[in-house]
Amino acid sequence: MTYENILVLCSCPDEAVARRIAHTLVDERLAACVNRLSALRSTYRWQGRIEDEPEVLLLIKAGSARFEALERRIRTLHPHEIPEIIALPIVAGSQAYLDWLAHETTPESATPADSSTVPY
Repeated sequence: MTYENILVLCSCPDEAVARRIAHTLVDERLAACVNRLSALRSTYRWQGRIEDEPEVLLLIKAGSARFEALERRIRTLHPHEIPEIIALPIVAGSQAYLDWLAHETTPESATPADSSTVPY
């Protein structure tokens, strides 16, 4: 079976915000897995000024069918007026991982995936 999956990038101002968003997205099955990358800096223009700030980048693995719900949820949890929410298609991957991703982002999934199939 073929699944349409995406990798969503979302920068957060600190670890607490990143952790809260990551846990919520996985708990609500809007994402199968969220990686948090800290110790990075972003340089950008905002309201006429160049900013240089520490941030935490979220790498969110999700199904494209639920992108709108995922985006809405990030917007409700994120403190920025315009949070970075960029979706990139996952064009190929390990079929076992893609199957797991699809299972974990299906709202009706009541049973956890077999622990032998967890990808890490």
